[in-house]
Amino acid sequence: MSGEYETEREQVAVVVLGDLGHSPRMNYHALSLSEEGYEVNLVGFAGSEPQDEVLNDEHITLTYMRPSPDVFSRLPKLITFIFKVLWQAIILFFTLVTGPRSKKLLLQNPPGVPAMPVCWLYCFLTRSKFIVDWHNYGYTILALSLRKNHPLVYIYQMIEKIFGKLAHGGLCVSKAMKIDLEQNWGIRKITVLYDRPAARFHPISVEEKHNVLLKLSSTYSCFSSSSPDKTVFTERYADGRVSECEDRPALLVSSTSWTEDEDFSILFHALQDYEHVRQEFPDHYPPLIVVVTGKGPMKSHYMSVISEQQWMHVGVITPWLSAEDYPKLLASADLGVCLHYSSSGLDLPMKVVDMFGSCLPVAAINYLALPELVHHNENGLVFNNKEELANLLQDWFRGFPRETAVKETYYDFYKNIDEFRKLKWHPCWICNSLPLFRDEILEKNQ
Repeated sequence: MSGEYETEREQVAVVVLGDLGHSPRMNYHALSLSEEGYEVNLVGFAGSEPQDEVLNDEHITLTYMRPSPDVFSRLPKLITFIFKVLWQAIILFFTLVTGPRSKKLLLQNPPGVPAMPVCWLYCFLTRSKFIVDWHNYGYTILALSLRKNHPLVYIYQMIEKIFGKLAHGGLCVSKAMKIDLEQNWGIRKITVLYDRPAARFHPISVEEKHNVLLKLSSTYSCFSSSSPDKTVFTERYADGRVSECEDRPALLVSSTSWTEDEDFSILFHALQDYEHVRQEFPDHYPPLIVVVTGKGPMKSHYMSVISEQQWMHVGVITPWLSAEDYPKLLASADLGVCLHYSSSGLDLPMKVVDMFGSCLPVAAINYLALPELVHHNENGLVFNNKEELANLLQDWFRGFPRETAVKETYYDFYKNIDEFRKLKWHPCWICNSLPLFRDEILEKNQ
């Protein structure tokens, strides 16, 4: 690009009332906007680090807001909520008005309170275009910790509905959500943009698997072996050749937020059943190592419960993984498990998209919108309760790794997942999102 063109870049704000590093879809929006000639101000809170592509993009500016004071958390729950909302409203508005003047503003929802009214007010005052990217509904998430008929839940829903209708346009993550927004909310200027895996989620070689597993073995003994260049899964020989061990355990991976909308007890009970089956039929089932990533309020509770079981054939670890190692772990696993049960029933789990990007089959809990992503016995497995998940795990790993019945039975899984992987984020973004940012150009061409 010429220097003259660089000065013509239009400014766009991408706003997240949350941790920027834990908002991959908004990171992808920022990268696509930059690639299409926009200057991007990515606004949110600090926490985990955004992906390297965002950090290294000279046309993306990261603007971090000041978090609410810790003293708020010591107050009663309702007072804490009110004070936090007021703080965030002031900080967000101040950040927007003191930052670069944006002609378009793209907001992630949820959380929509106080972000939606604040962003709408900023756009109204500056005559900017207000666009909402609907990932879920904030009021349904709030209802998980309160009751559905709680006054705060109703107020939250009304704010989302009012300011969602005031937006100039919007995106959402599923067709089911688009239909619901149109029929029950009266919001019709909505386009579906499905999540797609980032480029770093892809299949890897046996040697790459060995390297990441060897790295984990230095911290987690269940991965390590007696030989210095060997794990329980893979081995590097003297000639440099790397291969998978014939008697290796199975590797199961799950990513969870450890919250009410992801019931980890379902996986816990399925693993408990697997422990008993493996103990009774050791020749038919391999040992199972389970890697659970993510952080959340219920993590310590479940890890304490697991440690009390003293399982002999099932090991569970909860490592912190870098943005570079997480995709490699997914590509090294034998099966992924998704426990995400949408609070609205209308969003789709990004973690499954990442697993598919790594060519990893997934067992996912069933809910209304899930068939838009996971098709039972076509590209994954769908279960409804802990008993069904227990049966799926036992069917999947029976005879593993010697018998090839699983891969022969589910050969189409890998073929269908590979087809899914061919459709990339940016081409989809250009078709579905770019028109929202170039409507003036489109109108001139009409």
